[in-house]
Amino acid sequence: MEIMFIPWESVEAKMLLQKCVVVLICVSLFWKIIRYMCDLLKVEKEPITILITGQIGYALVPMIARGAMLGPDQPVILHMLDIEPAAESLKGVKMELVDAAFPLLKADVVEACKDVNIAVMVGGFPRKEGMERKDVMSKNVSIYKAQASALEQHAARDCKVLVVANPANTNALILKEYAPSIPEKNITCLTRLDHNRALGQISEKLNVHVGDVKNVIIWGNHSSTQYPDVNHATIATGNGETPVRQAVNDDNWLNNEFISVVQQRGAAIIKARKLSSALSAASSACDHIRDWVLGTPKGTWVSMGVYSDGSYGIQSGLIYSFPVTCEKGEWKIVQGLKIDEFSREKMDNTAQELIEEKSLAKSCLT
Repeated sequence: MEIMFIPWESVEAKMLLQKCVVVLICVSLFWKIIRYMCDLLKVEKEPITILITGQIGYALVPMIARGAMLGPDQPVILHMLDIEPAAESLKGVKMELVDAAFPLLKADVVEACKDVNIAVMVGGFPRKEGMERKDVMSKNVSIYKAQASALEQHAARDCKVLVVANPANTNALILKEYAPSIPEKNITCLTRLDHNRALGQISEKLNVHVGDVKNVIIWGNHSSTQYPDVNHATIATGNGETPVRQAVNDDNWLNNEFISVVQQRGAAIIKARKLSSALSAASSACDHIRDWVLGTPKGTWVSMGVYSDGSYGIQSGLIYSFPVTCEKGEWKIVQGLKIDEFSREKMDNTAQELIEEKSLAKSCLT
């Protein structure tokens, strides 16, 4: 009988190797279990239904379908509504959306306002040469009365509404009147376009990236009486944040040319390209909804036309542009900002125009 003796070092090495193999197998199995559980938990988000009315929808829908409005992982169902003469054009837009094969876009064929979660109201009657304000208002009262009634009957109860068509503030007020079940906090108008224009002017003046400028304010009406305010705005520098007024160091420019350029920017674009600002308006509408739904960055506010609660001495019941922060799908007016005499006058002037528009709208309703 032959007896073999295995050296101790060899036995120990084999045992260590066996343990390593067991550990690797366990790690591999554990990783597979984790991946399997993650796949089980990875449920696709429910699609959000968005209604878009009017002409700039052509510029807006691809931005939404790419995720610029609600994020890169949020599926959407788009409902598009326009006037009868534009029906063929709308069919063309639908065909292009299918051809573009946007992965976030879900197919749906129900009526325009059915179960809508977000409504972007771009359609309206534009003021034409020789028309009085009351004539334009009368046309838009009719349009928004009908669209509000449809939203009232068919939209989701928590539907968020953004009115873009001018006069945007007052059109939003009309819509609120005829869609009473939609919460007043859910009806807004677009002044983010003006807000972004103000950011652009400051960035050009200081030759800085537009992303380094924040907290400008658009007060009041989306009209030539709006007040672009930089008194609380800052720019990011290597030494922290610097007040815009200090960085520009030109009060005359800030109190005159800057305000006028932002107020008249829309008219300047129409004069230059013979068409309204569809691209920037569509981008701003995406910005407005994205921040409203997903939230504003900490320490940053944006401008939104919202239902006045009397803040800053503005008459309650107007749709007025204020600085707001957003969190968990809710906006909140920024409180406690110091208002100087120059700003007070500008804010009151644009509020007075909105009071007059509200009165004019009411006369068209009777």
